[in-house]
Amino acid sequence: MGVLSTASLFAATVTTGLTAGLFAAFAYAVMPGLARTDDRTLVLAMRRINESILNGWFAVCFGGALLFTLLAAALHLGAERRAGLPWIVAGLVLYLVVLGVTAVVNVPLNNVLARAGDVDDATDLAALRARFEVTWVRGNVVRAVASTGAFGLLAWALVVEGRLLG
Repeated sequence: MGVLSTASLFAATVTTGLTAGLFAAFAYAVMPGLARTDDRTLVLAMRRINESILNGWFAVCFGGALLFTLLAAALHLGAERRAGLPWIVAGLVLYLVVLGVTAVVNVPLNNVLARAGDVDDATDLAALRARFEVTWVRGNVVRAVASTGAFGLLAWALVVEGRLLG
């Protein structure tokens, strides 16, 4: 049980860290770069990103972060492993914020872009961009901060677990 609890915590930490890195990169590089482009470029680029991000690697990281964190929490319920549990639960709560913001803010806005029709035929790309960009960026910053916090908490849980094992 000890190896499985440590392995699940490690997997939770890695997948959460990879997800945090993705959201952070969008916050400090991708979206600021797209903010400097014209309306057509932003809409088309975000559509292509949204289409391509739905792949196995993203699923393993984004979904795995939740599943591995839940597993780690369950496996740390025993008295001998409980010291890391508060950090794991706190990381899980922050990751649930990430999932909530994704479901309520970012995905619906991605769907607005997807349903808007051909960018070459769209009549008001500026209005589409205005409806999308500011809110999506704010939601993503929340995801970046929350997932980075979750990563830090899970990393600390690994430190605590290492102290118990050492």
